[in-house]
Amino acid sequence: MEKKLDNEKNELTSKFAEARGGEMPLGIQRMMELDPGMFKRYVDYSSAIFKGPLPPKVAEFILIAVDASVTHMFEPGLRAHMRRALELGATKEELLEVCELVSLIGIHGSTLGISVLAEEYPKWINEHNK
Repeated sequence: MEKKLDNEKNELTSKFAEARGGEMPLGIQRMMELDPGMFKRYVDYSSAIFKGPLPPKVAEFILIAVDASVTHMFEPGLRAHMRRALELGATKEELLEVCELVSLIGIHGSTLGISVLAEEYPKWINEHNK
């Protein structure tokens, strides 16, 4: 039984490396150890982007944007996808552009907050200076 489980884990680790490249993050390793079936489904799902029409480098750019986004901020994935993009021929300038574009996701909160402040602050001042 133990040998069968070890063989399954080795096969799944190889599948992850083939599909995703790079090292497996610790959290993903733990998923594999605790629930190999869930891990297999995760690998199938997370590697689907590499089976479509996008060039692999472009797919890595998208994964970099996801991992760097303010709503995700997953540094191990960001590092792995940047390394993989570099291996696929990405330039420093291309990676910088992806990071600059994704930073705009967070700017919306600032611009919204500033707009509300610009409307509410004068009202508050008027109400409290009477």
